[in-house]
Amino acid sequence: MPKDQVPLFVRLSAEPGRRLEQAVALSGKSKRQLVEEAVSEHLSDDGFVVGRVALHEETPEIMTLAEAAALLRVTETDLQEAARHAELPARQIAGAWRFSKAALLAWFEQFPEASNTRPK
Repeated sequence: MPKDQVPLFVRLSAEPGRRLEQAVALSGKSKRQLVEEAVSEHLSDDGFVVGRVALHEETPEIMTLAEAAALLRVTETDLQEAARHAELPARQIAGAWRFSKAALLAWFEQFPEASNTRPK
């Protein structure tokens, strides 16, 4: 074993194990790579990062708040606040926010890459 690696032996319950296998099939990455990425993303030198990113075969065209937040890699609270202030394209239907994937990506692309300003 290379010196820059440490062994990790875990037992997952059936459902998380099934999801890991599905992620391997969808991503083409190994279990080791997926676990390494998850640990790197959620456990950093700065502390513990809480959040999630959805991995689907295909992101739906019309997304829920959670799906859109995962796509943009922001918290649901921040996205809901931006939607409430009409800072990005969104619709509220029967009290629930819905987002068009195409509209969000087009909105996102209109801002310069290095912009530190909050979109209006």
